[in-house]
Amino acid sequence: MTKVIEAEYLSGYKILISFSDKTRQIIDFEPFLSEHPHPQYNKYKKPSNFKKFKIERGNIVWGKDWDLIFPIEQLHAGKID
Repeated sequence: MTKVIEAEYLSGYKILISFSDKTRQIIDFEPFLSEHPHPQYNKYKKPSNFKKFKIERGNIVWGKDWDLIFPIEQLHAGKID
């Protein structure tokens, strides 16, 4: 099973994600955040909050209770829906 092993903030809403199979993807989360208006996600439109991601259980997550999380398959493919 592929896991996120490292994530590095680049700029804007872009993060370089490294996976356990040595794949690396630059993901731009801005389209998702702007196309999915939801009160739970709105706080991550603020760059200082967006930068507070962490890796837990092999995934990149935001918030204490995983307010924002994406399927590993989508991250690995380099495109989130």
